[in-house]
Amino acid sequence: MGAQWKAKGKALVADAKGKLFGKLVKEITVAARLGGGDPASNSRLRMAIEAARKASMPKDTLDRAVKKGSGAGADAVNYSTVLFEGYAPHRVPVMVECLTDNPNRTAPNMRVCFRKGQLTAVAWDFDHVGMVEGEPENGADVELAAIEAGAQDFEPADEEGVTLFITEPGDLDTVAKALPAQGIKVLSAKLGYKAKNPVSMASLSAEEQEEVQSFLAGLDNDDDVQHVYVGLVD
Repeated sequence: MGAQWKAKGKALVADAKGKLFGKLVKEITVAARLGGGDPASNSRLRMAIEAARKASMPKDTLDRAVKKGSGAGADAVNYSTVLFEGYAPHRVPVMVECLTDNPNRTAPNMRVCFRKGQLTAVAWDFDHVGMVEGEPENGADVELAAIEAGAQDFEPADEEGVTLFITEPGDLDTVAKALPAQGIKVLSAKLGYKAKNPVSMASLSAEEQEEVQSFLAGLDNDDDVQHVYVGLVD
């Protein structure tokens, strides 16, 4: 949880797939705008397309997103990345990455989301890192794979069996390409934020934990929010 928060039980929410598709479409669009529409030469776009396919996104939806970003379609659109930082309730630090076509809409929405928290500078308490999510296959040794691929560190597998490999920002693509040879199926690769001094979930009461989860769920429900990085560990 210390790297990127994921809403619990999201699969049970009726509109979860629609929200996921919306985020993936934005990621594909931005990746195509920044690095071109050819996934063979654009690693960010390649990973975004793989994530979209894993989520069973229709091919025509995926193709339209690429065209939007590369300017090849009549409906080409530009998204900009806007970063918001602050505290969730009980001084839990958060970094919120938004992709938006209208920052003047996003900023007021974020102020509303942070009403029970605080918008303030917390970037000093995070490291900007590369993040590769992967699943070990055929009994692969995760620690050995991390060393051989050149990752800085890794976080133990979560409840879904996904391991997070941490890299230097400039090594992200190199590590993502090296992991499959070490028996790791790469699910996603992106730049993100890892808290230096995360708050322990165990230090919060049940009521406080619920307040933090509710706050984070509110952020996740905003259509412009792409990723939420939280300084919180189990």
